[in-house]
Amino acid sequence: MKVMERETKKQELHDKILALVREYAEEYHRSAAWKRGGRIPYAGRVYDHEEVEALVDSSLEFWLTAGRYAEKFEKEFAAFLGTRHALAVNSGSSANLLAFMALTSPLLGERAVRPGDEVITVAAGFPTTVAPIIQYGAVPVFVDVTIPQYNIDVRRLEEALSAKTRAVMLAHTLGNPFDLRAVKDFCDTHGLWLVEDNCDALGSRYEFGGEQRYTGTIGDIGTSSFYPPHHMTMGEGGAVYTKDALLFRILRSLRDWGRDCICPPGEDGFCGHRFDGQYGELPKGYDHKYVYSHFGYNLKVTDMQAAVGCAQLKKLPSFIEKRRQNFARLRAALAGAEDRLILPEPCPHSEPSWFGFLLTCRDGVKREPIVRALEAHGIQTRMLFAGN
Repeated sequence: MKVMERETKKQELHDKILALVREYAEEYHRSAAWKRGGRIPYAGRVYDHEEVEALVDSSLEFWLTAGRYAEKFEKEFAAFLGTRHALAVNSGSSANLLAFMALTSPLLGERAVRPGDEVITVAAGFPTTVAPIIQYGAVPVFVDVTIPQYNIDVRRLEEALSAKTRAVMLAHTLGNPFDLRAVKDFCDTHGLWLVEDNCDALGSRYEFGGEQRYTGTIGDIGTSSFYPPHHMTMGEGGAVYTKDALLFRILRSLRDWGRDCICPPGEDGFCGHRFDGQYGELPKGYDHKYVYSHFGYNLKVTDMQAAVGCAQLKKLPSFIEKRRQNFARLRAALAGAEDRLILPEPCPHSEPSWFGFLLTCRDGVKREPIVRALEAHGIQTRMLFAGN
């Protein structure tokens, strides 16, 4: 009876705490409505009491590493994307690191990327798409982008190919998908891996194989970032996902120190050394009960981050739709300026989930006065990343 009373008391306190948290969040975390003349940031976190409640709910358990919320997020995120496996990690940069390093695993045999091998990518992109390639000792082969889509010029893929090419690793620029039909066909023709850096494009769709599919799920591995400016946030956080069972097994091993055990943190004997499809299949010829990766990291998400992610994921469809509406509103408003500015255009066969609205000045138009004018009117700007 005392045990039941204790559990009842615990639940009562839990519910009372969350009720107070909701009251606090609605009073002190409510976003103020934008007013004319107010500053317009290029992006930022959007949340309400649900995220704060989920965060506190997780903290009450004081489970400081990945736990039930992380497991819930991984399952629900994979279901949203329509892919088989998803792993939550501590950042989008870590997701890119895992995605590339998985391709170096000896479990991939002759298809494994080795030092000195080449990976096709673009120079006009965020550095963390390229950093893992360089850090490992592979060679990035840069291809230019086109305007006004700002993605890889697929007409130049063949000239970037060599006997050392093993993979293509590209980002969907600011939510605009690259030409996945051309890139995937190129990779399939030459037996190359395709990694989709989907960190700026969560929710973007592309017509592939007769159906609309989310970007990040058409290549071999996709990655996401949940840093505050992105489509949804955990504060820090990211994810890597794939439909391939062996790649998933490698990714999970690399994320968790290089071990092959699938026991969740704090549990023992969960896996029973199982090698079934749910946890990733090994290639034929492997008899070992335990197969460790040749190295590994510790890149897990915390359960408190994942709790925020679970609350955000429920709102993701509305976030995506609002971004599309904002883009359409800007495109219409600037239609009269096309003699001076090149406006962004979506990739054919795509339905972008836009991350930004990219402008290019036409010949004879100087960028600096436009940037100064926008900032003076409270409109935040950023340069297209080209840190490579």
